Amino acid sequence: MSDLARAFDHGKAFIAFLTCGDPDLETTAAAVRAAAQNGADLIELGIPFSDPTAEGPVIQTANLRALQSGVTTDKIFDLVRELRRGVTIPMVFMTYANVVFSYGTERFLSNCRDVGIDGLILPDVPYEEKEEFLGVDFVSLIAPTSENRIAMIAREAEGFLYIVSSLGVTGERSEIKTDLASIVSLVRKNTDIPCAIGFGISTPEQAKKMADLSDGAIVGSAIVKLLAQYGKDAPEHIGAYVKEMKDALR
Repeated sequence: MSDLARAFDHGKAFIAFLTCGDPDLETTAAAVRAAAQNGADLIELGIPFSDPTAEGPVIQTANLRALQSGVTTDKIFDLVRELRRGVTIPMVFMTYANVVFSYGTERFLSNCRDVGIDGLILPDVPYEEKEEFLGVDFVSLIAPTSENRIAMIAREAEGFLYIVSSLGVTGERSEIKTDLASIVSLVRKNTDIPCAIGFGISTPEQAKKMADLSDGAIVGSAIVKLLAQYGKDAPEHIGAYVKEMKDALR
């Protein structure tokens, strides 16, 4: 079993996303610890990029704030190394192919293994091109438009599958209308690997609904909003929010 699958060992998984370096790396570290202590089963760490095509305005702005604060990929590797002294839950990077290429793919993957990153999510890398990024679990995304590719992606999936709830970019939505049940059932027919649903989830009710359909819920924009709102004081608010969301999944 991969380390990522461990996140799904304790019932439905709550997966929290944060943009590294927003507003600074000390706050990111405190927020990760607060999320882990309050029941997050897996953390997605966003490495900021100047053109994050899959993101809505909330996470786009967080990327800009982080880049303006002077964050670099090397500093983020140092952050993870430091976090790994106390945080034992699985952690993955979410970023874009350009970030990995410009750092050097081999060096990037080797550093991921060294510091204890369990997987990689690259929304702009199609499933067919994932070969060159293997070295940690490559988490594939399945979107409502994946239709005839769902079975194929599921069969070769690693770690867990990220099911995108809706078309468009990340961000909170008042309701999610996609027929996710049929996507999940097709995934289940083709793999035993857990799948979690993300994009648009912000309330405990939505999280519960998505986790009832799948193996877990992924939340990003709602957490990043707390960082925008509270800045350096955000970690305690993030801890409280994660606890409320995790309680809803229990």
